[in-house]
Amino acid sequence: MAKKVLSLSNSDPIVLALVQNRLDQIAVNMGWVMIRSARSPIFNQSHDFSCFITDSSGHLISQADGIPIHTGGGGIAIRSLLKKFSNKVYPGDIFLLNDPYVAGGNHLPDYVIARPVFFNSNLIAFSCNRAHQSDIGGGAAGTYNPEATEIFHEGLRIPPIRLSNKGKLREDILDLILLNSRCPDLMEGDLYAMMGSTEIGSQQILDIVKQYGLKTTLYSFEGILDHADQLMRASINDVKDGEYLGSESFENDCFDKVDVKINVKITIKSDTLFVDFDGTSNQIKGFKNSSLANTHSAVYTAIASFFDQKIPRNEGTFRCVKINAPLGTLVNAEYPAPVTMCTVFPAHEIIHACWWALGQAVPERNCAGWGKNSFPNASGLRSDGTTWVMYNWGGLSGAGAVSGRDGFNQIGPLITLGGLTIPNAESYERLYPVQVIKQEFRCDASGVGKFRGGSGIIYEAYFEEPVEYSFRAEGLARDTGKGVLGGFDGKKGKVELSFEGQETKNIIPPDYGLMRVQPNKLKIVSPAGGGFGDPLERDFDLVLRDVKDEIISVDFAKEQYGVLFNKGSFQVNIIETNKLRKIKKDNKNKLFS
Repeated sequence: MAKKVLSLSNSDPIVLALVQNRLDQIAVNMGWVMIRSARSPIFNQSHDFSCFITDSSGHLISQADGIPIHTGGGGIAIRSLLKKFSNKVYPGDIFLLNDPYVAGGNHLPDYVIARPVFFNSNLIAFSCNRAHQSDIGGGAAGTYNPEATEIFHEGLRIPPIRLSNKGKLREDILDLILLNSRCPDLMEGDLYAMMGSTEIGSQQILDIVKQYGLKTTLYSFEGILDHADQLMRASINDVKDGEYLGSESFENDCFDKVDVKINVKITIKSDTLFVDFDGTSNQIKGFKNSSLANTHSAVYTAIASFFDQKIPRNEGTFRCVKINAPLGTLVNAEYPAPVTMCTVFPAHEIIHACWWALGQAVPERNCAGWGKNSFPNASGLRSDGTTWVMYNWGGLSGAGAVSGRDGFNQIGPLITLGGLTIPNAESYERLYPVQVIKQEFRCDASGVGKFRGGSGIIYEAYFEEPVEYSFRAEGLARDTGKGVLGGFDGKKGKVELSFEGQETKNIIPPDYGLMRVQPNKLKIVSPAGGGFGDPLERDFDLVLRDVKDEIISVDFAKEQYGVLFNKGSFQVNIIETNKLRKIKKDNKNKLFS
């Protein structure tokens, strides 16, 4: 039986397009305000925050700014707020929340500022900013405590609270929050920047109402959600009905070596997509458990990045997605499990598992695995007793390839889809007691394929003062950038510390743990991304480019891609290359026959 084809929305497409684009631009404008006014480098350089807009019921209508793992579950947070305050929301209010168990939060470092938007006496929307704070207390500076075994070790828990009451800032609440941070000067400025960005968003949302009228604006909000719903359902309709399986894993629970699985079954039935995590491992001792909001956000990120990029990204897009995440498992941890690592791991693994399940249904849209990140946070004390916190984002990993494009050699974490900016080394050297010695692409590490994976990076930094490291590394025990459709895996990474004295001493730190050490050199060899397709089909010119760029060596080009160069030159010997490729293909066919 042929699948039902959905009709297009009856809403005025011109008005819907104008309002949707206006909302998306408002979210972007909010982000600009945040970058220009926030104090923390994590915001003003790296953009580890996201601005989004919901309707009055807490349904996400724009997430055009920032990082997908932040915004995908944004509506869950606002609905938690509405559930607590019901009809006691007033003009001039500003709300704050972060808790994953009672406030719809991803993890504790992600503070959400939500400002209700009123037109006359009508609540019409929420202008929101979710931002990862530099420090929120807990057992380790910099928000990540790899020794945590319960959420109380991870920082200050905040249910939905009123930070501003009818336009009057609650100084007592602000004092309480700042008192629980090692970086109160940064946090104070960052919170004001978040509030400022949502104020700009509120004003610009009201401009839409003034132009189109209240009724048309609210009707457009509904139409935007309906339109995205119909477009996503139409895309799913084009996929063959069936059950598709995907799996990812950890090798440890942050303390011991254990086999931890994330198993997903995606069932496509007509215009609905069922995502079932039954069979996933139980929650673990360490802080790589996922909150429910984070799991939803990771699933939405996987789906949004897999299907047509022209589909709007709002909560209507995912009405057709039904998620089963059993309570007490890694993807829906039960209180009081620690969860701070969840926005990276296991969100990374959830996205991979969903990609590879969907890739069975639509192989040409499959995505190779991204190398998992292995960089630590660093922190220390200044001479005045204040704390500095530095993220070693210079050691980020390589991305996986897709059909038509190589993986990025280095890019922000998978859960950001590149939305996080790698900061300038010179800026960090000015802000922190660090000297960046090396930051260069790896050679012969990328997963080979018709389109190759990202190379990963070699990053070396010398810390000139005593430092505390918070290690949280994946991709060191095995290759994690999985190749697809004949592509090969990207190579695993390595982290090492060096200490100079009478003789140089090298230490391999734990994958997860805290270390307080004297001045030292940190070396990160970041994991590489996986390849897509048969490497013997890679274009000669692309292989030549990679050799010139020292992403691969001449010997690697011959061994993996079957490409030979004329002696002493960067010129492909086409005749000999075609002969070698034929031999390699014949051998491969014999091997699998």
